[in-house]
Amino acid sequence: MATKIPVPKLGQSEETVTIDKWRVKEGDMVKKGDILFEVETDKAVLEVESQFEGKILKIVIPAGKAVPVMSIAAVIGEDGEAIPVIEEIKAPEAPKAAAPAAKAPEQKTAAAPVQTAVSAPVQAAAAVQSAPSKVNPSPRAKKFAQDYLIKIDKVTGTGGANGRVTEKDVRNYLESSGYFAKKITPVAFTIARKEKLELLEMEGSGESGRITLADVKDAVSEKPQTFSAMRKIIAQRLTQSKQQTPHFYVTVSIDLTDLMEKRTKLKNEGINLSVNVFIVKAVALALKKFPVVNSVTDGITYKYKSKINIGVAVSMPNGLVVPVIRNADKKALDEIQAETADYAEKARAGKISPDNLKGGTFTISNMGMMNVENFCAIINPGEAAILAVSSGMPVPVVKDGQIVIRNMMKITLSADHRVVDGSDGAKFVNEVKAILENWDSAL
Repeated sequence: MATKIPVPKLGQSEETVTIDKWRVKEGDMVKKGDILFEVETDKAVLEVESQFEGKILKIVIPAGKAVPVMSIAAVIGEDGEAIPVIEEIKAPEAPKAAAPAAKAPEQKTAAAPVQTAVSAPVQAAAAVQSAPSKVNPSPRAKKFAQDYLIKIDKVTGTGGANGRVTEKDVRNYLESSGYFAKKITPVAFTIARKEKLELLEMEGSGESGRITLADVKDAVSEKPQTFSAMRKIIAQRLTQSKQQTPHFYVTVSIDLTDLMEKRTKLKNEGINLSVNVFIVKAVALALKKFPVVNSVTDGITYKYKSKINIGVAVSMPNGLVVPVIRNADKKALDEIQAETADYAEKARAGKISPDNLKGGTFTISNMGMMNVENFCAIINPGEAAILAVSSGMPVPVVKDGQIVIRNMMKITLSADHRVVDGSDGAKFVNEVKAILENWDSAL
């Protein structure tokens, strides 16, 4: 009997996912453990393995489509088996497809425009812009508009009782907009049609305002790009945090000189630890001393988190993820080193587990490797603060009455002022500073 393969629920918070890429095609034979497809959640791109053996009889959900978790993605079975009936999946955010328009007899469509002259002065075009048509265009009108590189939704329809857009309406729009006065080179027109650009929206930089290939390339580079599922969630959550959470910021400079010497000594002994590992541990110990920074509030109530789970932001091509080092205050430096390295590698390969991304109580955003003097981070929803770590740099400072060069690093705490007072934030960052500047005596 054929088996329906659902899109799995990969984490407690995921309700919608996008199949990013299929690794198999219809007709392929698969066995248990084979990768069927990759899904993009709000946190990462993850691989989905087959739990069954058989032939891919049908792929139900195409790549790039957002669907609710547990939707049927494919059907696996024996060759020749009947494919069970599967209800059509509707993507939560996808616009509804328009019902196909019935064909109506119309006059023969004119040939595509000669590719040396087309459309109008800006003021003339602006004068005739009309409200977008809410009625489906006829197929001939749609094809005519595509050939002439105009947006059909700008054409006012006059066909029938519902004001359907006809080919005649498109022709009238071309005339009234001054479309045929616009100049464009043949190559530019070909590329513009391929890229589905709107000719009236382009400005020419050539002689007498002629639209050139360079102008079309500029227009292509400015075409809107759709956010990935991860980027959408990042945008939503950080906008929510910045709008709803009253941030305040506290910055201190930390002298890393002695710590860097200690790190070099450990490296010579075969113990290679990143600076970030020391920072994670120092933050965990400071949170233990100042639990208010490890809290959360909804504006009405607040609670202190009993666990100290440090999220460490990892940059990725399409956004960032925040793997969580659980019970960081109780872990040794080498344990933190191993976990952070493992999580970063898995995250960038798209293989990190959703369980590794949840449960954080405080986040560190470290841009130390990017030659950054100072920056402020946005608090992750569900937490009370985040620490922005900048680059360590040689700086002249006064020490014991003398000007000397020391390796200085700035850290900036962003805190939720509803639950964390300014004095609490100041005490916290100074505790982190004290630990990192006096490592041996602080532990």
